[in-house]
Amino acid sequence: MKITFIGGGVMGEAMLSAILDKGLSPPQAISVSDVDEARRRHLEHNYGVAVMSNNRLAADESDIVVLAIKPQNLAKVMAELSGQLKPNQLVLSIIAGARISSLCLGLNHNYVVRAMPNTPAQIGEGISVWTAAADVTEQQKGWAGSILGTMGKEIYVDDERYIDMATAVSGSGPAYIFLFVESLIDAAVDIGLPHDMAKELVLQTVLGSGHFIQKSGKPPAELRRMVTSPGGTTAEALLQLEKGKFSELLMQAVSAAYNKAKRLGG
Repeated sequence: MKITFIGGGVMGEAMLSAILDKGLSPPQAISVSDVDEARRRHLEHNYGVAVMSNNRLAADESDIVVLAIKPQNLAKVMAELSGQLKPNQLVLSIIAGARISSLCLGLNHNYVVRAMPNTPAQIGEGISVWTAAADVTEQQKGWAGSILGTMGKEIYVDDERYIDMATAVSGSGPAYIFLFVESLIDAAVDIGLPHDMAKELVLQTVLGSGHFIQKSGKPPAELRRMVTSPGGTTAEALLQLEKGKFSELLMQAVSAAYNKAKRLGG
């Protein structure tokens, strides 16, 4: 399949890299349009794909047009592509907050998929939640699922409102984890551990705990109770987290991200 990326930013590059690594399409079947000359040179040099600055020209012969631009650039790009796309071309948008109805209207095109990947996609460990406009064909859905699947797991949903919810959980979620890891390392150093050792302890604990949840098949709450002995060190630590309303703060954070995602979509 021929694929065009409109925008060569971090997530677009992650998708491009994954497609090539998994052999879904060869470099000669992929083009990237980006206004930044340095980004174009970088992508051409590292991936061997065709690069240009003309969005219409880039999208002309593609089976799939991936919109990987910043939300503030969407109106301009839609104006450039409006009426230029053919019915057999699929538009795959990974723009946060951009709703399918707005994309279809702005592009004058009804074959649109909206997806929300996340940062771990850069190493093939991501998860993407996606949905499709009513006119998108089964073949086109297959294309979208295959592309998103190169970056990790993918989940199709029938209701677009789940995309904004996923944005707040899996889309923004890596930042929550990064902040937790950063804070736990700082806390470990504060009690006297060398920084390198603190980092290794924290990273392996987070990775191991995540894999343990997956492989045990048990709810996280049950696993937490298993490792919390009454009157022990873990119980004492959890008591402090409860006093600080850790769970409540996390719920507030996710709710704030969700509401922001809805506002971005108008």
